[in-house]
Amino acid sequence: MQTFHSAIEAAETYSPAEEQFNRRRRSAGTVLAPLVFFGLWFAPLGGLAPQAQAMAAVLGLVIVLWLSEAMPLAVTAMLGPTLAIVLGVAPARQALAPFADPIIFLFIGSFMLAQAMFVHGVDRRIAYTALSHPSVAASPSRMLLVYAGTCALLSMWISNTATTAMMFPIGLSIVAHLSRGARDRPDQVRRFALAMMLVTSFAASVGGMGTPVGTPPNLIGIGMLEHIAGADVTFFGWMALGVPIVALLFVVMLALFHVSSARSLPAVESSTAMVRDELSKLGRITVGQRNVLLAFGATVILWVLPGLLAVAGLGETTFARRYAQAMPEGVAAMVGAILLFFLPVDWRARRFTMTWDQAVRIDWGIVLLYGGGLAVGELVFSTGLATALGEGVTAWLPSQSTLALTVLFTASAIALSEVASNTASANMIIPLAIAVSQAAGVRPIEPVLGATLGASMGFMMPISTPPNAIVYSSGYVPIGQMMRHGLVLDVAAFVVIVAVVMTLGPVIFR
Repeated sequence: MQTFHSAIEAAETYSPAEEQFNRRRRSAGTVLAPLVFFGLWFAPLGGLAPQAQAMAAVLGLVIVLWLSEAMPLAVTAMLGPTLAIVLGVAPARQALAPFADPIIFLFIGSFMLAQAMFVHGVDRRIAYTALSHPSVAASPSRMLLVYAGTCALLSMWISNTATTAMMFPIGLSIVAHLSRGARDRPDQVRRFALAMMLVTSFAASVGGMGTPVGTPPNLIGIGMLEHIAGADVTFFGWMALGVPIVALLFVVMLALFHVSSARSLPAVESSTAMVRDELSKLGRITVGQRNVLLAFGATVILWVLPGLLAVAGLGETTFARRYAQAMPEGVAAMVGAILLFFLPVDWRARRFTMTWDQAVRIDWGIVLLYGGGLAVGELVFSTGLATALGEGVTAWLPSQSTLALTVLFTASAIALSEVASNTASANMIIPLAIAVSQAAGVRPIEPVLGATLGASMGFMMPISTPPNAIVYSSGYVPIGQMMRHGLVLDVAAFVVIVAVVMTLGPVIFR
C-alpha cells in the first residue's frame, strides 16, 4: 500500500551538485557540532549560572546539527533534552514533559486524518474534480489558477510535501498534453511548464500557512507562545490571520506567473479531457471516502466552533467556556482520528475506515521534532539562558519596538528557511523571538507570528524545502528561474506577513 512517504520519496530528488553540497554540509556539521559544544562549555560566559552555560552548549550543538542535518532532525531533537538531563540542566520529568504536550496530540490526530485522505484517495478526487470542470480548459491561465488553488486548499489540511507529491504528476500530465497541442510554440510551452511546476511547490507552501495544522511551524509557534509566553492562539484565531495572508500571497503568485508564462498560450481541451478521464477512473465516491470526509468535517467543526461562538457574541456563555475546556484543539483532532476506527467500510467483514497499520505510517519524525524543539525552548527559558540572550541581542538593536522586532524576526526566519528545514528554522528562531521581545518589554505575539510564518517560506532553492526538491526533479525548473521567482515571492511574503501581522495581530490576539 502506498503511503505519504513512498509517494514523496518517489518524486523528491536532488541534482548531483546538490547531493555533493548536502554531503559536505553534513560532514562539516559532524566536525563543527562538538567543537561548538565544548567551546561554549568552557567559554568564560560571565554571569551565567552553571545550568545556563551547560544549556548554552547543548543549544549550540543542536543548532549546528539542525542547520547541517548531520543527524536526522528528529534524532537531534531528542538529543537536546537527553543531554540536558545527563548534564544536570533539568530532571527528566521536566525536560521530557513537552513530548506529552497537548499539541503533540493535535499533530497525531491531524496526521491520521491526512493519512486517511491519502489512503482512500480523497485528495486525488478533490484535485481531479476541481480540474475537470469544462470552464477550466478555456485558458491556460484559468487552468493555472484552479491547479494552484487546489494545491493551496489541500495544503491547508495535509502536509505541504504530501500535497506537492500528489499534485506533481497531475501537473506533469497537463504539461504533456499542452505541449502536444501547441507544438508550434515550444518557448511558451516551456514557460508554462515552469509555471506549473513552481506553483505546485509555491502554492503548497503558501497554503500551509492558512491553518494551524497546515504545516508544523504553525503548531510550533502556537505551542511556544502558549507554554513560554502564556499567549493563547486558537484555531479560529490563527485562520483569521493566516487565511488573509494566504489569499494575498496567492494573488501575487498568480499575477507573477500569469504575466510571465500563461497569458499568450492557446486553450487546449485535451488537458482537461485527460483530467476528466482520470476522475472517471476513480469511479463513484466510495464509502471510505464518505467516512473520511465525515470525520474530517466533524473535526473542522470542533476546531472552529469556539471562534464561531465568539463571532456570534456567545464566546463568554457557560456553554462556550465549558466547550473550550472539554474540547481543546488536540482533543478535537483525536476525536476525528478515533472516528476513523469506528466508521465501517464493510460492517459484515468488520472493516473500518482506518486500520492501525495504516495509522502508524504518519510522520512520527515531525512529532518528535516538535517535542524536542519545545523541550529545548523551555529549558532555554527555565535556566535563564533566554534572558541573557534576549538582553544581549536587545542591546545591539537600534529599535526595540514591536514593529522593528516583527520585521527583524520575519526576515530572519525567511532567510534561515532557505538553508534549513522549515520545522528546524521555527524551532531555532521562535525561542529567540520570545526572549528578545521579553527583554525589550514588548509582547511577543507579533514577532513570534512573523517568525512562525516566515519559517514556512524558503522558495529560492531546491534544498530549501522538500516541495521545491520535488518540482526541481521534473527537469522543467532551471535553478536560476527558481531563485528569481523565489526571491520575488520571498520579498512579497515578507511585506505581506509584516503588514498583516501588524494590522490584524493586535485586533485578533488582544
